[in-house]
Amino acid sequence: MKTCFFSVQVRAFVSFRASTFSLAVVAAFPSFAQTQLKETVVTATRSESRADAVISDVSVISREDIERGTGRTLPELLARVSGVQMWANGGLGKNSSVSIRGSENRQVLLLVDGVRYGSATAGAANFDNIPLESIERIEVLKGPASALYGSDAVGGVIQIFTRKGTPGLHPYASVTVGSDDRHDVAAGLSGGTAEVTYSIGLQTMREKGFSATNPLVAFGGFNADNDAFSQNTVNAALDWKLAPGWKVDARVLKSDGVSHFDNGPGAFDARTDSVTSVYGLGVEGQLLSNVKTRLAIGTSEDRSTSWTSTNPAEFNTQQDQWTWLNEIGTPLGKVMLGYEQVVQKVSGTQVYAVDQRTTNSWLAGLTGAAGPHSWQLNLRRDQESQFGDATTGLAGYGFKFSPNWRAFGSYGTSFKAPSFNTLYFVSPFFVGNPTTQPEYGRNSELGMAYNAGAHEVKLTYFVNRIKGFITTVPVVTNVPYARIEGWTLAYEGQIDAFTYRAALDLLDARNEANNLKLPRRADQQLTAGFDYALGAWKLGASVLAASDRFDNATNTQPLAGYATVDLHADYAVSKDWSVEGRVNNIGDKAYMTAYGYNQAGRSAYITLRYQPK
Repeated sequence: MKTCFFSVQVRAFVSFRASTFSLAVVAAFPSFAQTQLKETVVTATRSESRADAVISDVSVISREDIERGTGRTLPELLARVSGVQMWANGGLGKNSSVSIRGSENRQVLLLVDGVRYGSATAGAANFDNIPLESIERIEVLKGPASALYGSDAVGGVIQIFTRKGTPGLHPYASVTVGSDDRHDVAAGLSGGTAEVTYSIGLQTMREKGFSATNPLVAFGGFNADNDAFSQNTVNAALDWKLAPGWKVDARVLKSDGVSHFDNGPGAFDARTDSVTSVYGLGVEGQLLSNVKTRLAIGTSEDRSTSWTSTNPAEFNTQQDQWTWLNEIGTPLGKVMLGYEQVVQKVSGTQVYAVDQRTTNSWLAGLTGAAGPHSWQLNLRRDQESQFGDATTGLAGYGFKFSPNWRAFGSYGTSFKAPSFNTLYFVSPFFVGNPTTQPEYGRNSELGMAYNAGAHEVKLTYFVNRIKGFITTVPVVTNVPYARIEGWTLAYEGQIDAFTYRAALDLLDARNEANNLKLPRRADQQLTAGFDYALGAWKLGASVLAASDRFDNATNTQPLAGYATVDLHADYAVSKDWSVEGRVNNIGDKAYMTAYGYNQAGRSAYITLRYQPK
């Protein structure tokens, strides 16, 4: 039976009555604090800027937020951010997709410490193999950012910042046990001097899991056994101040994950071994009093080998990147000039007609403010060896017409090159099309923000029209246009010992050729929650509610709406030791984000954490 989270189902972007009902729920359950007001972010402009001053819509997930998400996957944690949705083929370690403002997973760029990471064969990043314990913070940039980052940034950018060191000596350790026989141990050490800081962390995790599939899954793959996941990770960082105004930094993240998944009734589980590697090295400094430069090189590898009842399938991607950015202070604001090169190489059991491509890019930007006015301009030229040239731009303007109120708007273009699988991969269930062309998008955005002390309310309206939208159903092809339109209303604030966060997303994403909805996007999604500090205790709750949607492009397979509530409680045993408890999906709601694939029921976790203050 098809259900809807709201009492009536209408087009999301004009659903005012549904919105009013939802806002009452928002007031009851504000969410975890994704940002602190006046926080510094870098993803929106590629330079340090205040979060409440940038024209783009950016959310931040802090280390504290990440720890409150124990038991959740990285995509599930991201789905608690306004404007973000996720769907997954099961639980921890299974194939997940992240959507920003109704985009495809392949239209979201993932950066790890500034280095592009993802699969050039699948065309999207493997979010499932990046452990939360290695992450210090996450920035989520919503809206097209090709003018800053090139291909893939059609819906937005997610940038992960791994742990780094601070002067002194700072060990940390945690042990987590919980549902589905979860065992997670992490430990690390950071420290250094005023000139040199370092950090190194190790993590090992094992979980027996639950059955990823149910009898509704296609192709008869259901098996009622538990589908396990295990992972071993190392991350390291080094920062060295060579001289006043100059420093060298290095980052390493390497994660090996093994995921089991169903292979049919009574059959042995299939297995996928995934290896994620990201390496970065950079030097930056002041050339002149008003000129700052940064030269960085990076390499990321995404390696996946799957064993099924037939022969193993191997898919490997290596991306080599080097970037030169210059920031110049002028009376009009900060001018950015840069050059970037990305080389993608693919290999494995699949033979591709083309297995390497190179993109050379020139980029320029201007970010500034004067009185009540603020502005951002970006232009980028990408020369791609396989598909030729693409030019993208972004123009944004903000006006603060009172101490508390600010209006903002922007217009930007984007493009996305087809993946190697989209072009050349052949299997019994998928046939690539070598004539597939890049997608090109045009996005408009208008918004209003209210700031008063510890409170912020933001309303944003956006329209993203994508020409040549790539679909794989029933065959790989470019459809003329897809149109994604929506609203986001978000609030965050603090009253005494209470911290609140809430967001309501209204979305309408359609294939304009047939007016059918793009699959797996909820028209309405509500995220909300609160935290309360009481002496040695920290208590909180959060809710995620999503309306019904369709699992397929023909809109014949509905997925029911759902709502889940999570609870958490932390107790500081001493200055350095704490005990943390989490209960996710406390109502034990059975739901699917992809048809035929289960999501976790009620799950409980206890963490003992050592973190010297």
